[in-house]
Amino acid sequence: MRVLVTGATGFVGGHLVPALLERGHEVVAMTRDPDSYDPPTGVEVVQGDVLDEDLTLPAVDAAYYLVHSMQAGEDFREQDRRGARNFLRAADEAGIERIVYLGGLGSEAEELSEHLESRREVEHILGEGEAELTALRAAIVVGAGSASFRIIRQLAARLPVMITPSWVRTECQPIYVDDVIEYLVGVLDAPETAGETYEIGGPDVLTYQEILTTTAERLVGRPPLIVPVPVLSPGLSARWLGLVTDVPVSVAKPLVDGLKNRVVVTDHRIEEIVPVEGTPFEEALELALGAAERERAPPVEA
Repeated sequence: MRVLVTGATGFVGGHLVPALLERGHEVVAMTRDPDSYDPPTGVEVVQGDVLDEDLTLPAVDAAYYLVHSMQAGEDFREQDRRGARNFLRAADEAGIERIVYLGGLGSEAEELSEHLESRREVEHILGEGEAELTALRAAIVVGAGSASFRIIRQLAARLPVMITPSWVRTECQPIYVDDVIEYLVGVLDAPETAGETYEIGGPDVLTYQEILTTTAERLVGRPPLIVPVPVLSPGLSARWLGLVTDVPVSVAKPLVDGLKNRVVVTDHRIEEIVPVEGTPFEEALELALGAAERERAPPVEA
């Protein structure tokens, strides 16, 4: 199958492209700056920006939409909306039959954060076109390149004492990046997933406090002292994170705002269609930390 991957240079896209190649698919990677992208052998690269109103897409059988605009700051929701609409128009013009989208968990029965609302709005927009949409919803994706996981890792390593909002006791179902990729690739080979929405998660449901504690014990050998407080706005939380992590405040703020929402799988249908042996959180943590350490290590001279 000929498959387009938008966001090919991003965290998830960077793992997805080689996985699709391994399954025998013909992959076209779309990026805003092809000159800065070193693709795997056999990947066709095209230039494209979903914020371009004149966006055109190549002729493919299916397309993955892995784009978000959190780096845009306060304007991220409008950019998410505009990008999804431009992509949908271009997909219809190109005759694309399937779209696969990775969005966020969270019940619409609750008041979703602006970030999760934006992900859900993008999902709805992509479902309005001629292509059949398969939407996967996930919580924190554990991996070396994940912004959410980077926040957790740096907080756990740098702060022996944390004063946190009450979201520290919110439940979350993290999932290892390789398991996400298994689901993303798997639905492409399962025609019955076209037009459906599924929830994906790892085998463990944890509070953010448990995630932070487990990570700190692995990194520094002891758990942090975590002191929840009833009121700490997302803006203040994001600025606090900006002082102790290298995640930009523009990215941290929508992520922190979303921590108030319980993000746990309640619909398990996908597990029968695409069976994935979920990676336990502690194992996923070891794999992600190992990958992060290898990325920071200096190259070995010959």
